[in-house]
Amino acid sequence: MSKTWFITGTSSGIGRHLTERLLARGDRVASTVRQVDALDDLKALYGERLWVAALDVTDLESVRDVMARAFAELGQIDTVVSNAGYGLFGAGEEVSDDQIRLQLDTNLLGSIAVIRAALPHLRAQGGGQIQQVSSEGGQIAYPSFGLYHATKWGIEGFVEAVAQEVAPFGITCTIVEPGPAGTSFSTNAMRAEAMDVYAATPAGAIRRALAEGSFAIRGDADKMAQAMIDCADSGRAPRRLLLGAEAYGRVHAALTARLAELEAQRDVAVSTERDA
Repeated sequence: MSKTWFITGTSSGIGRHLTERLLARGDRVASTVRQVDALDDLKALYGERLWVAALDVTDLESVRDVMARAFAELGQIDTVVSNAGYGLFGAGEEVSDDQIRLQLDTNLLGSIAVIRAALPHLRAQGGGQIQQVSSEGGQIAYPSFGLYHATKWGIEGFVEAVAQEVAPFGITCTIVEPGPAGTSFSTNAMRAEAMDVYAATPAGAIRRALAEGSFAIRGDADKMAQAMIDCADSGRAPRRLLLGAEAYGRVHAALTARLAELEAQRDVAVSTERDA
């Protein structure tokens, strides 16, 4: 039985792969992009099964309007995928105020707006699934990615809370955490103006590696898209869906270290209780 999806950020990367796979198997897709002609090739192939709207997720009123139109014109939407976003590279001191604001407006506030806009419609139809695309960077952090991490750690906290709030309405939420994949993420990312003082620091080392393209990318964006589809089809909604072998290893190591640090602080934590 075919399903209907709403997906933001479908012009490239995982969003594009997801759209292509869903249309190829017979599903309907409501896709949002910054430029509507970005999907002309798919529109020519699939016609009315591809619904396209221009959307900048930083325009919160437009997010609500586009979501309402999609539900009104397509009827039931089974899965909403909040995918739009981009990277910002630079040490915390290097990034500008304008860069910070746009990163938060897009990745965090824009993602929150998509979820909030979907909830009334999902409640009215009796349920559905939300997939929020985060990153392995929603649980770990690298130098020069601080503002990007701020948005991903932030959206994960929001989804954790919302998932508990909307479970009684039959709405499930999954946080998708891809590792690095062969997409245009790096080339499309915004970069801060470098400060010489950071050249010999971990932030400088990351900046040089990005400039040289020396990071090995093993993740397959198309396979990641299929894993997201399989998750939706399974009828089960894990709170997190981690994608990528190296991402699994890094997140596992980070969580193990955090748990060990927590255990080491148990006595201090307990000592701060009021005396009986």
